[in-house]
Amino acid sequence: MASHRRPKQPSRTRVTVLTTAAAAAVALSANAANAAPSEKPSKDEVKAKVDALYEQAEQATEKLNGAKDKQEKLQKEISTIQDNVARGQGDLNELRDSIGLAAAAQYRTGTIDSSLQLFLSSNPDDYLDKASTADQLSSQQVEALKKIQEKQRELAQDRAEASEKLKDLASTRTELARQKKSVQGKLAEAQKLLNTLTAAEKASLAAADARASRSASERVDLGDAPASSARAQAAFNAAQTQLGKPYVYGATGTASYDCSGLTSWAYAQAGITIPRTSQAQANAGTRIYSMSDLKVGDLVIFYNDLHHVALYAGNGQVIHAPRTGTVVRYESINNMPFQFGVRI
Repeated sequence: MASHRRPKQPSRTRVTVLTTAAAAAVALSANAANAAPSEKPSKDEVKAKVDALYEQAEQATEKLNGAKDKQEKLQKEISTIQDNVARGQGDLNELRDSIGLAAAAQYRTGTIDSSLQLFLSSNPDDYLDKASTADQLSSQQVEALKKIQEKQRELAQDRAEASEKLKDLASTRTELARQKKSVQGKLAEAQKLLNTLTAAEKASLAAADARASRSASERVDLGDAPASSARAQAAFNAAQTQLGKPYVYGATGTASYDCSGLTSWAYAQAGITIPRTSQAQANAGTRIYSMSDLKVGDLVIFYNDLHHVALYAGNGQVIHAPRTGTVVRYESINNMPFQFGVRI
């Protein structure tokens, strides 16, 4: 006889586990079905992203250059102030010694007065504030005490100024480290993207850069545009001698350059000192807002934040250090967003 016993039901816990597992399996299947296969970015997409990162790195580089330039100036100013303090302290000591010698002579003759005793035992300001006793000193002693007062004030001002500049230096060093980290981060990110390319793709990009550099240095028609001055011509001539040198952020030559490193070096060869960064160079002379008015040797400023600078070479060309991975070369002025020229 067939049994009519009801089959044993699975426990609630087991049902829950099985239901959850089934749901997960269904979800995974659905996700797998709906997910688009991951696609490797094309060579052109990688190049576009890398170029954007290099531009961001150059922006950070100019900020880095500015912080480095400020640090160097502060260090020089602090050193000068500290030298002044040391010399001033020496002068103060000599003045005090001279008063001390006068007091000693008076003491030996038994004629030392109470006012001089007051000076020797406390602040000379206390003495000079007492007009009733000033006439007890010789005019020479009064003059010496006034000099001591003035020297003390100068030293106090110098020490306060040095203290403020030291604080500024500390914050500048912090900014310097931050910008350096930013540059290195952008370059590392760009390199990571480049590493996703095949050997053939990398070779293709390198060949394109090499062709640009070779054609720039060998076959560019610069026309016969005049220079804005003899020194501008000399600066341009100096820059031409650096064609083919690699771009390195923060570099000022002669093994490598960044954009403002090249322009500042070139003008230095012409005997003219211009600021270190592209933003500062933008204010180093007379601005030229029309491309047609540019002359050879004029600085050319690019991008809204003025983070790139070149030298005008004539016939719509500039000579510059473009970015990481390239060399000093000629390039069309239209390849970048022109802002204005600067005539030194």
